[in-house]
Amino acid sequence: MAKYLVTGAAGFIGRSIAAELLARGETVRGIDSFITGKRENLRGLEEMEFIEGDLADPATCAAACAGVEVVFHEAALASVPRSVADPVSTNVNCVDATLNVLVAARAAGVRRVVYAGSSSAYGESPTLPKREDMAPDPISPYAVAKLAGEHYMRSFWRVYGLETVVLRYFNVFGPYQDPASHYSGVLAIFCRKMLTDEQPTIYGDGQQSRDFTYIENVVQANLLAAAAPAEKVAGAMMNAATGSRITLNETFRLLCGLTGYGGAPAYAPSRAGDIRDSLADIQLAKELLGYAPKVDFEEGLRRTLEWYRSTSTERFVSQSTVM
Repeated sequence: MAKYLVTGAAGFIGRSIAAELLARGETVRGIDSFITGKRENLRGLEEMEFIEGDLADPATCAAACAGVEVVFHEAALASVPRSVADPVSTNVNCVDATLNVLVAARAAGVRRVVYAGSSSAYGESPTLPKREDMAPDPISPYAVAKLAGEHYMRSFWRVYGLETVVLRYFNVFGPYQDPASHYSGVLAIFCRKMLTDEQPTIYGDGQQSRDFTYIENVVQANLLAAAAPAEKVAGAMMNAATGSRITLNETFRLLCGLTGYGGAPAYAPSRAGDIRDSLADIQLAKELLGYAPKVDFEEGLRRTLEWYRSTSTERFVSQSTVM
């Protein structure tokens, strides 16, 4: 019987959490519908029990949660541009799916659900860094949907006693992030394009900043959130980030040095729903979880590029035709 359930297990973050749990000798069940997850991401996770299914289906959620102690709920359509283009699908796969997971978890006697929140919930407030006590002001349908999931998490703790912990992620990047879709994170797209000598595009003037967070830090935060005492974290929400930021122009220059790319970026108008600046205050996660980021941005970028280099650049080129 699996001790842990990872939703979105064939996706970038879910796969990374599942891999670390297995490396620690834990019993893991994963579920994914492959809307955005990749079957190839399951390689190396053969010891994980896997269910192919859609969390929009309550019966599938019930089967996935049966006998589980902790759920890491990572599944979502995690894209601001995609949500702007198709808000209904984002709502189904974020809000409806999250509610179904919570209902199933409660019915199955799950002890704790750790939820992948999003820094997009803070919106466009110019105040930096972003602190958990700030009023949310989501802009995009994706941000609205992820914030709704946060409210459901807190409600299920307050009303039903189901332990929930929300981690608001800030611009996560690293190995296994899909580099071949225009819905992907900016670093994945930059890495793929610059390694294949293609010109990357910066939307806006490039002076917008991000608290880019390497995947190992996010995995660490999730495992800490699963193990922390209930009296400290149940019903809580906290940032999962590095507490530092860099502009996209600076990021591009850094990548030029690491990849050998000699061109200039293309600039395009800012995209609807994107925020200008992102920087987290991570003090609460330090206090409640003992969290401290282990991998800084530049080291994470080096590791990410090394992973992309170790995979076939031809794969990047062939997949880019679906953009």
